[in-house]
Amino acid sequence: TGIGKCVAMDLARRNARTILACRSRERGQAAVEEIRAATGNPAVVLRLLDTGSLASVRAFARAVLREEPRLDVLVNNAGVTGLPFTITSEQLEQTFTTNYLGPFLLTNLLLG
Repeated sequence: TGIGKCVAMDLARRNARTILACRSRERGQAAVEEIRAATGNPAVVLRLLDTGSLASVRAFARAVLREEPRLDVLVNNAGVTGLPFTITSEQLEQTFTTNYLGPFLLTNLLLG
């Protein structure tokens, strides 16, 4: 939704293979279908990713590096605000992990 969906729509309009990295399978698949229909680009795909979980970030990065021949652009725009103080299963604060640590780790893992 929001900025991420707009960026994905623009990339798909430019005929780019576009990976939507989403926490929710249902919302992500709905966005994929909407973007494909609006752009005519069938190369829009969904991959599940929760930047609030470093295990999820690592699994996503492994899959992208294994499945994609190259990665030209990475847009980190996922984030949360207003969550109550929560500690993740990895013993990290949830908002900080989701907004900073997860995207930082993802970027570094995808650099190759």
